[in-house]
Amino acid sequence: MQPQEVAAHLTGPLVIHVGFNVLYRAAHIPGSAYAGPGSKAEGIELLKKAVAGQAKDREILLYCGCCPWEKCPNIRPAFAALHEMGFSKVRVMVVPKDFKTDWDDKGYPTEKRAAE
Repeated sequence: MQPQEVAAHLTGPLVIHVGFNVLYRAAHIPGSAYAGPGSKAEGIELLKKAVAGQAKDREILLYCGCCPWEKCPNIRPAFAALHEMGFSKVRVMVVPKDFKTDWDDKGYPTEKRAAE
C-alpha cells in the first residue's frame, strides 16, 4: 500500500510499527502499535504479542520507514513471521524513502510520543 492509501483507511486494520523505537517515538501513524524491529528476535516476539488473540483473518498493516523500502531490514521478516503464524490479510505500507519524507512531511496524520 502507498502512504496515501493508508491515510485514507486508518480505521479497521490493526496498524503495527515494526521499526526502531526511536523512530516510533519521534512520529508514528495515530493508533499504531509498536512491536519492535522486525530484524531482531525480540522485535518478532513483540510482534507476536501484539497480534496475540487476533483472528487469523484480521486485516493487519505493517510499516517501518527507517530507510528506503528496498533496504528496510524490518518489514520483510515481520511480514514473513505473521504469514508463518497463519495471518492471511497482512499488508505493508511501501515507504519509498523514509517515514518522515513519505508520511510526516506530506501532512498525513501523525502522533509523536515523548521520550521515555
